[in-house]
Amino acid sequence: MKILLLVTAFNSQTQAVYTKLKDSLHEVSVCFHRVEEQTLKEIEAFEPELILCPFLKSYISSQIYDAYPVYIFHPGPRGDRGPHSLEYALQSHTKKWGLVVLRANSELDGGDIYAEESFCVRETYKASLYRQEIVRASLDALDSLFVNIEKENFIAQELNPTHESLNAEQRGINWLHDTTQVIINKIYLSDSLPGVLDEILGISCYLFGVHKEDKLKGKPKDIIAKRDGAICIGTIDGAVWITYLKPLGGFKLPATYVLKEKLQGIKEERIPLVFDRSYDTFYEVSVKMRDNVGYLYFNFHNGAMSTAQCIRLKYAIEYLKTECEVLVLMGGEDFFSNGIHLNILEDSQKQGEDGWANINAMNDVVSAILYADEVLTVASFSSNAGAGGVFMGIACDYVVGEEGVVLNPHYKTLGLSGSEYHTYTLPKRVGEEISQSLLAECLPISVTYALSIGMLDKVFVHSDYLESLHAFAVSKFSDEFLWDKEEYLEENRALIEALKEKELEVMHPEFWDEKSEFHALRYEFVYKVCPECTPLRLK
Repeated sequence: MKILLLVTAFNSQTQAVYTKLKDSLHEVSVCFHRVEEQTLKEIEAFEPELILCPFLKSYISSQIYDAYPVYIFHPGPRGDRGPHSLEYALQSHTKKWGLVVLRANSELDGGDIYAEESFCVRETYKASLYRQEIVRASLDALDSLFVNIEKENFIAQELNPTHESLNAEQRGINWLHDTTQVIINKIYLSDSLPGVLDEILGISCYLFGVHKEDKLKGKPKDIIAKRDGAICIGTIDGAVWITYLKPLGGFKLPATYVLKEKLQGIKEERIPLVFDRSYDTFYEVSVKMRDNVGYLYFNFHNGAMSTAQCIRLKYAIEYLKTECEVLVLMGGEDFFSNGIHLNILEDSQKQGEDGWANINAMNDVVSAILYADEVLTVASFSSNAGAGGVFMGIACDYVVGEEGVVLNPHYKTLGLSGSEYHTYTLPKRVGEEISQSLLAECLPISVTYALSIGMLDKVFVHSDYLESLHAFAVSKFSDEFLWDKEEYLEENRALIEALKEKELEVMHPEFWDEKSEFHALRYEFVYKVCPECTPLRLK
């Protein structure tokens, strides 16, 4: 079937739907809905049999939904209507929420429902609920959607009033009145958009990435500590960590990067390199041990890895190699990893130097994984990964994924050729021809497709993922495997390192040349500049 995805952006939900449709052998094209006239031209050029809108923030006209069957994915249950649905769910502290797929008509979110899914609401921030529960519900809804369209099986939408947008006053924090939990709830409500507007040390900025602090206490709104880019702020009954700030007119950065010299005299409150999660606080690198398997978590904001974060992760890997027989890289809550930290590079006064340091630090992480001949390594793609994050994962001995996860194994859309030993690890798994195709096409792939081409070794369903992962990790360990691995690495180390050096040779001007397209593309990424028309690679 010819299916057009009419969307506002090619985000995680759109990519998940896109890859599932491609895996099902549909002919799929994408159209960014910017200007109605351009949209109509793109629709007519493709001549779709069906239009799906997994992520659409703007209205479409009757010219479209009268001429084509159009189905809207709405992130709310039956009867929920209007924008900001997930904010409403979090604000009301509901335990159950859902997603519906409606036939587009003149009534806002008022069309007949052709598929619906429900899920439990975790205590988490809005973006995480969207990236996980809403995306999984979207994929599950696709299965019933096609059946119900064919059978004309639908349910009338309940035309309840649409909910109103939250204003700045409702989102804002009253530091002299709000408890720690209320502050956390308010930031959860607005993370990752629009953030909570506040003033920290005289700087007007939006707050993101909140974590409860169990041990430290301070006066309300006093900054009492800092750690790994985050700041700890006192509340009326404890303290919270804020990891990222976005100055008005600027872009999101670690809090200490925004506040800079204003934090003079604030103590760096350190925790162990690999935290054991024994109390609530802000941490990025942690471990769980089970049956001599070490599960290494690195929960970096949006999957971006700065030079400092790479260095800490490398040392964590080196340490844990001596503490377990199998080391499983788990990544973060919403992303496994997305490679180098573009926002920090955009903020840098020495972009070439800092970019070069960042990619070399990423390579050091991959080297620690690749040459870990005393331990068996497993990458767990239980959340999305992109660019260098994908190639960091496939440096492991085994790679597994969770059904529904999307990978973006390419760099070119940011003007980079990439490193992370990918010219060794990718062809080793999928062959040279497929390797070049993945890098050139710059399209997302599902873990299911990645399994079919040999990029992954196993894919497990969400409902039993962690137990399946553990059984897999335990089953693969053997001394003989490690002996063979050590011998292979000794014989091939010079070849592997030569390939990495060639990667860096190509990348050097991409960081240092002022005319490199990386600088312009990075700027557009960081400032979220929307393309005027749909990228050709998505058509």
